[in-house]
Amino acid sequence: MRTAVIVFPGSNCEHDVAHVLRSLGAEPELVFHRDRDLTGADGIVLPGGFAHGDYLRTGAIARFSPVMAEVERHAAAGTPVIGICNGFQILTEAGLLPGAMVANRGLRFICRHVLVRVESTDSVLTRNADVGDVLRIPLNSYQGNFVLDTDRLAALEERGGVLLRYVDEKGHPDHTINGTTIAGIANAAGNVAGVMPHPERASERLLGSSDGLVLLESFVASMAKLPA
Repeated sequence: MRTAVIVFPGSNCEHDVAHVLRSLGAEPELVFHRDRDLTGADGIVLPGGFAHGDYLRTGAIARFSPVMAEVERHAAAGTPVIGICNGFQILTEAGLLPGAMVANRGLRFICRHVLVRVESTDSVLTRNADVGDVLRIPLNSYQGNFVLDTDRLAALEERGGVLLRYVDEKGHPDHTINGTTIAGIANAAGNVAGVMPHPERASERLLGSSDGLVLLESFVASMAKLPA
């Protein structure tokens, strides 16, 4: 399972993701943003970081990198594609996922563990999880407040496109973390997904949580075309 992990100037989580994917049996390959050929890729990951220094707006420049034409082509063909944090932001800028990211509530950079609840398993990111699972995963972002107009948000919710939702200790939806309750979404086909917290940073107990592993296991199972 060849996995293209796209590296933009300013990416800083590519090796973390590659480490976890390799431990799950995938074959990650770091691909620079100027490359134009992803032939043979069974899956694509846009990792976290600060692509192009987050100038203009997070992901706004990365969206025009040469490799993104290939990402879009693979996404249209059904290849599993996930974006983590900055990768999620890039996917929204590229129009591969709906909505946009704005500054967090309170205009603060957030770097701590949060709780997210699995809302849908109909995606390459959540297929191995169970609806209702609550995962403890680190959040590390400044512009992670997901926004979408009312009508399209209702449609996203109705079709099960909201994959992960921020919750409090009692399991209630929590918008006080960064201004939204939405932590992860997918496109209509379920093969393109974005998640704002970092599952690769919660993949081993040594890191304080292994809850994020189920999300990357889902991605690897999707590349291998295993039954859910």
